[in-house]
Amino acid sequence: MFTGIIEEIGEITAIAPSGDGWRLTVRAPRAAADAVHGESIAVSGVCLTVVGSTEDTFDADVMKQTLDVAALGGASVGTRVNIEKAMPVGARLGGHIVQGHVDGVGSVVDVRPGAEWSVLRISLPADLAPLVVDKGSISVDGTSLTVSAVSEPSASEPWFEVSLIPETLAATTLGGRAVGDRVNLETDILARHVERLLAFRGNDTATEGGSR
Repeated sequence: MFTGIIEEIGEITAIAPSGDGWRLTVRAPRAAADAVHGESIAVSGVCLTVVGSTEDTFDADVMKQTLDVAALGGASVGTRVNIEKAMPVGARLGGHIVQGHVDGVGSVVDVRPGAEWSVLRISLPADLAPLVVDKGSISVDGTSLTVSAVSEPSASEPWFEVSLIPETLAATTLGGRAVGDRVNLETDILARHVERLLAFRGNDTATEGGSR
């Protein structure tokens, strides 16, 4: 379990084949300093398990399914990544509940820099659009953000916007994002549960109607 509050920006220093996936080596001195085998670290929003570490790096395996659904599949040596270690029990929840399970990938379609803020507009897979609401929470590359605008339900190409404060621009990789960049998206777990519940309720209603 994570909060979406990024602790440091790391860098992928090695990628090696591992079965049908990868073994990544990530340079992240703060996270690696006390990393232990088997613990979870979110790498740009993807929950990975530590399989080895040094003073300033850690290794983690990434399976093919994760590479297929996450923007991490397009990473290379030198790619900068957002790093967050798992939240300890009893800690304050500074962002929102983030599982590190990527729902899909979006693309940056507009960047509007301002004197104090920068606004990113990000495309959204159609199946995720109902789960993203104005003033709700979303994780973008593992960063907990508040949605500042959303497209209309009728939009053929759904999008949402987030407004980034100077701290977020400086402390995460989002400050360097440009139009066309792909980003990992994780929607609010509560919204996903509600969607699933409503799907079952709809099936129950249809079944009842058909039995009369």
